[in-house]
Amino acid sequence: MSGSAERAGQALDSLPALLSGAVADAVRAARGFAGGVYLRSSTPGLLRMAVLAGLPGQLFRPWWRMHVDLPFPVADVHRLGEEVLLTDATETMRRYPQLAAGLPFSFGSLYVPVVGASTSFGVLTVLRPSASDATEVLPDRDRMTAVAEELGAALAALDKEWPGAVGWDDEPLCVQAPADGPSARCVGGFTWDPSDGTLTVDDTLWELLGTTPGDFAGTPEALAGRLSREDPRPLLTALRETAAGRPPAQPLPVRTRDAGLRLLALWTSGAAPGPPFRVSGVLVDPGPGPAADRAADLLPEGVFALDRLGLIIYANPHAAELLGRTRAELLGRPLWEAVPWLDRPSYLDHVRGALLSPDPVHFQVRRPHRNSPGQTPGRHGGEWLTMSVYAGPGTLTCKLVPMGRVVDAAGADPFEATEAADEADEPADGTPTTAALYRPIVLAIALTEAVTARQVSEVVMRELLPAFGGRRLAIYLLQDRRMYLAWETGFPEGFLAPFDGVGLDTSLPGVETLTSGRPLFYESMQQLAAAYPGIALDAEEGARAFLPLIASGRPVGSCILGFDRSRAFSTEERTVLTALAGLIAQALERARRYDNEAALARGLQEALLPHRLSAHPLVTTAGRYLPGTLGMDVGGDWYDVVEAGDGLALVIGDVQGHGVQAAATMGQLRSAVRAFALSDRSPDEVMSGTNRLLIDLDPGQFASCCYVRLDPVTGVARAARAGHPQPLLRHPDGRTEVLDLPGGVVLGVDPQAHYPVTELLLEPSAVLALYTDGLVERPGTDIDEGVESLRATLSRASVRRGRAGGPSVSAAADLLTAEARQATERPDDIALLLTTLRAAGEGGR
Repeated sequence: MSGSAERAGQALDSLPALLSGAVADAVRAARGFAGGVYLRSSTPGLLRMAVLAGLPGQLFRPWWRMHVDLPFPVADVHRLGEEVLLTDATETMRRYPQLAAGLPFSFGSLYVPVVGASTSFGVLTVLRPSASDATEVLPDRDRMTAVAEELGAALAALDKEWPGAVGWDDEPLCVQAPADGPSARCVGGFTWDPSDGTLTVDDTLWELLGTTPGDFAGTPEALAGRLSREDPRPLLTALRETAAGRPPAQPLPVRTRDAGLRLLALWTSGAAPGPPFRVSGVLVDPGPGPAADRAADLLPEGVFALDRLGLIIYANPHAAELLGRTRAELLGRPLWEAVPWLDRPSYLDHVRGALLSPDPVHFQVRRPHRNSPGQTPGRHGGEWLTMSVYAGPGTLTCKLVPMGRVVDAAGADPFEATEAADEADEPADGTPTTAALYRPIVLAIALTEAVTARQVSEVVMRELLPAFGGRRLAIYLLQDRRMYLAWETGFPEGFLAPFDGVGLDTSLPGVETLTSGRPLFYESMQQLAAAYPGIALDAEEGARAFLPLIASGRPVGSCILGFDRSRAFSTEERTVLTALAGLIAQALERARRYDNEAALARGLQEALLPHRLSAHPLVTTAGRYLPGTLGMDVGGDWYDVVEAGDGLALVIGDVQGHGVQAAATMGQLRSAVRAFALSDRSPDEVMSGTNRLLIDLDPGQFASCCYVRLDPVTGVARAARAGHPQPLLRHPDGRTEVLDLPGGVVLGVDPQAHYPVTELLLEPSAVLALYTDGLVERPGTDIDEGVESLRATLSRASVRRGRAGGPSVSAAADLLTAEARQATERPDDIALLLTTLRAAGEGGR
């Protein structure tokens, strides 16, 4: 390996240690319990979590990747370069309902950009306890910002010396959160400096190793051999990997000479600029201590403990019995690996909640039959247990208690397949669980892609109803103080018709939930009838949830979820449904703005596009415009034919973007070009004047344009081009070429831009084609391929003679746009202008 390649490799090796240290500093600075850092990746627009401290990575896999366009705080911070402070769950739900829906737990969070010089590398984030007021978090934010600035400077130096070294494309490195002080469970430590071979061991570790400094070889090989009685090789590999800047993601289980299980935590220390790094390690007693260990062993309940990376660090005999594993099989392993039947999204979501929230979590789990401890429960039946999880500063204490009932699928009622699937996540006594709570992130992402009210409703029906076992859905939208039915499914035909258009003074739960801003949950139809005497009911049995749809404090409407059977709603389910209601409201509000803006843009564009093109006895033109079918549907493409002295000006242009702003800018540019053309300015003057006008207007947009001044008598054309696709010229014999007109930059960028003029000859019966890029751009292909396809089509086109003998280009225009007209999805709008010249003496059409 060359010296430069070796140094580059060392830079990459030092990155994990640098990031881990920064995350630990940030967690301390912000008084958090967990933290992480996202870095840019090799995929444009995608951030990846590089380090996660204090939380098990497996449980937070949905947040490993973050696209910068998604409405999440990490994306906003990276894209905008501004800090985000979320004091508690309420603030998170208000500003980022997608995040609140995916993690509906009580915690606060801080997000700070990591920037070096002018480069944005990623985002540093810390999770912390909820705060009552933002002012108490501001000092923490300032300290965390200083950590982010220091990290940004270090990454900038690394990136300058080895361009491209700062990035992340792997799974995150999961490490323990920094402790506030020496852990009570640390039973010995050491430091190894591979640069000079020094190995320093404290007195407690000497005792555990069963040796003295004089009898110890002082090498990492000797240390690994003493610490691991069974096989020292994995430990020796871990020591060397840590020295290279790659410490293990989780503590390593080892058995010392007394045969006791210990966990070995390794990390890099010291101030070395690159590998090899100094390695520090501590042995941790996985139990709560000898006295507490003996006491917990005598408890009648099953008790076990997890560290914050999800490793089982203690289990009493009764817990081992209930979990169906020996203590040796449990200790030192992640919960979901040691007990496979607990590896279910609904169960792990509760563990996630306990890691993020200070409140205890209680839920029910179903253990498989004793004769199949590894079997996943479900259709095979099993015993229900109540599991309680209590969060501590560095551990989670879990308690298991049998519910005293056995569920056997053989005696179960024959529900439908979907109902049986729902029942698999509920204990026999009907106590609700939150099996569906892992799905909200799916709904959140799907809603970001819905742009119309119908699409929003379809997403809710597809994702929300199955997740919670619902069968009926109704969405009402508020307009002029009345509630109008926008979507329904599952209700009896015509049942909801009497409720369409009711006023806000009507005594109905769908109205009250909006006016009060509180969700309403009824576990049975009897509860609903008692709360609203005389209300019409659509079924004898079932539960109902009425959710207010409020976006940024503005009432949008209400959402009704219907269930076929009576059921309770747990606290977690109520929290998630309330958060999802805010998410749905934001999507519907966005859809409403989309509909209004699209209608306005369509009307504006229709008014601005030419209804009649200027004519000349010797010239025939044909224009076509096709709006896009995605997004806002309308854009800034335009074409025009304008009288210019004794000739004609042929114009085509394309304003960047879509919507009202693009259409308005298009109208302003079209008017400017027409004004310049009517005064018969030269093509370069028209382009330069329009360019300066767009810069003065400063709409935040740019535009491409091609302007051709044609003399119909001589056929001489003078053309100027501003960043626009090259025109096509079809000669009278059918030969078609892509013109090579020199041009300037797009309009609206450089006030001093120069636009050269090219002269060309348009012979009688020849066809000049001007077009926008929407006609030649295809996803996944080069634009040159689209231009070549258009050229070939124009060459094959039959330019027929009109009734009076003149050439007609309408059929050619239809042929060139036929494929685009038939496409169900057009990402961009399309404009086309064809021009042909008749010989003197030929009649008009």
